[in-house]
Amino acid sequence: MSASFAVNGRYLTQSISGVQRYARNIVRALDQIPESEGATVISPHGTSHPAYERLQALQTGLSTGYVWEQGELPIAARGRRLLNLCNMAPILKNEQIVCIHDTNVLSSPGSYTRGFRTVYRCLQPLLARRAVQIATVSHASAQELARYLALSPDEIVVLPNGHEHALSWKPDPAALPAELPVHPQDRPFVLAINATAPHKNIRLLIDIAPRLEELGINVVIIGSDHIIRQPKLALPGNVYPLGRVSDDVLAYLLDQALCLAFPSFTEGFGLPLVEAMARGCPVVSSDCASMPEICGNAALLASPFDPAQWVDRISALKASDHLRIELAGRGREQCRNFSWQKSAMGYLELLQNPIRPRRLVPRSKPEQFQITAVFATLRRPDVVQRTVKHFLSSQRLSPKSVIVSCATAEDAGDLVHNKAVKIVTGPIGLATQRNTALRHLGPETDIVAFFDDDFVAHPDWLAEAAKLFCDDSQVDGVTGVVLADGIKGPGIPFEEAERIVEADSGSADRQLCQPFSPYGCNMAFRVTSIGDARFDEKLVLYGWLEDRDFGGQLAMRGARLVKWSGCKGVHMGVKSGRTSGERLGYSQVANPVHLMRKGTMAPHLAIGQMGRNIASNMGRFIAPEPYVDRKGRLKGNLLALRDAITGKLAPERALLMGDSKVPMAAKAKPAQVGRT
Repeated sequence: MSASFAVNGRYLTQSISGVQRYARNIVRALDQIPESEGATVISPHGTSHPAYERLQALQTGLSTGYVWEQGELPIAARGRRLLNLCNMAPILKNEQIVCIHDTNVLSSPGSYTRGFRTVYRCLQPLLARRAVQIATVSHASAQELARYLALSPDEIVVLPNGHEHALSWKPDPAALPAELPVHPQDRPFVLAINATAPHKNIRLLIDIAPRLEELGINVVIIGSDHIIRQPKLALPGNVYPLGRVSDDVLAYLLDQALCLAFPSFTEGFGLPLVEAMARGCPVVSSDCASMPEICGNAALLASPFDPAQWVDRISALKASDHLRIELAGRGREQCRNFSWQKSAMGYLELLQNPIRPRRLVPRSKPEQFQITAVFATLRRPDVVQRTVKHFLSSQRLSPKSVIVSCATAEDAGDLVHNKAVKIVTGPIGLATQRNTALRHLGPETDIVAFFDDDFVAHPDWLAEAAKLFCDDSQVDGVTGVVLADGIKGPGIPFEEAERIVEADSGSADRQLCQPFSPYGCNMAFRVTSIGDARFDEKLVLYGWLEDRDFGGQLAMRGARLVKWSGCKGVHMGVKSGRTSGERLGYSQVANPVHLMRKGTMAPHLAIGQMGRNIASNMGRFIAPEPYVDRKGRLKGNLLALRDAITGKLAPERALLMGDSKVPMAAKAKPAQVGRT
């Protein structure tokens, strides 16, 4: 019986990278399976096909590239299910299976041209909706695809790369320069595979090369010489760039290397890891994205943000023959989990019946970050003690610590007796209190999450945030989805907030939006990304727009801030203890102007923010809501406009406005650590 599927053979016209190598090896494995007899690999005219045993080759069409793939391929494949192995597929074809290897175009856009990004961003979401099945190469990649393409991870089939091809290589040093110190009599060297993409992070190895020189270790870099050709980059003397090499030369280098160093920020799979393990070469790899999943316990892991860790891991390998031998043995065992033959069988099953087959690789556990949750509160002990107790009892991933930042210990209510909570006290003001909490973070803290004292978090909030940070090392900050926001109305009682959170089934499309300015009632950041950034304490009292300013500071440093629908909760919008209408009205004008002057808020956004607030206060002035002081807010707006005209406008002047239910910052006690 002849197989009735076709394979998109455009990969045969492209230069070979990891994606094209995946396609070639999957097709080679399919060609060895009797059930593939008669299936067709369709490619543009002029393509060179390998010799097939069971598959057939068909060259068709007048064009090449995207035009051929989108226009002529679906016609040639009409009536047959189409297998696409290299990220893209014809939009007009719905009976097809598409393998999307990673989300690097979305998560690391700087690694690609604008045109390339545009095509992928437009077409991949459409493919995700139209294809009968989406496949990918790792569970970490499946999680990322689910975020970016609004899919459930369980709808994505994981069919990983294989290792067998690396066993067929024949080590051959003949093509290497004679003077290159990579032979058994030379001093040890670390092998790295370079690429033009910034997310490959090859610069880390160049930066640590002087430290490795002190240890008597060279660095040999193969692959693209793009980074080597940068005019301002002076390579240390122990760094040897080789450019592209054959598979047989790569086999020789892997066989001789002290280790393969693989410092990528993100990878869909990381084929060189498996190739190195198959050859018995120890591996030092990044500890994020798919790499822990692929490496298992067969590699030394290090943060791609911490050069010192890489020096330590490489030094340990040089110092211990036993460690090298142990890792080589573990690697040979680990790589057996990844087989071209098994993945090809998985694709054949999908082509015959597109339902999700068994997983071929055990799912690895996500990295357990040390998370500190911060709640800032003022004179609302009844509110904060309920939300914090709910948070502590319901979170699926327990935080390392919880900090409640307040003016006096009395503001924390009976939380002062809770051993799981640290109470810190200091000057008042949302920005100031959050800074006080930052000063009291433990040195082991990886992630700090900020919540308003009237935010009821979904039980999955921390677990979802930790998974996001673990899967994507280039996410610096995340804000969640607010299921209901009482700030826009009379407020939501605690019991109702609990019901809303419990009723959320999580069945709605999971979406990741970027870039996204954080919403202060629920947001989390990597501590390393925060660095010395702090909340602007000129944004006094309630701190209107302090979240936008903080996110703007980080964004100006290159931070990537996102909104993830997996993190969610209810903002009750409790009205007690809030700033007076006049003071808030002044801040509604003064704070956007201040942010605009700092550069943390674009002028058109600042003007729009002020315009909407003033228009809303004027429009509801005659018939205000019972829970909003529209008269006071409008008066504050007008006083701020007056100060802008006279040159006196400053966010701190909100303290000089009318009566408030909170004391002046100047009267607060100096910062101190309260009872824990």
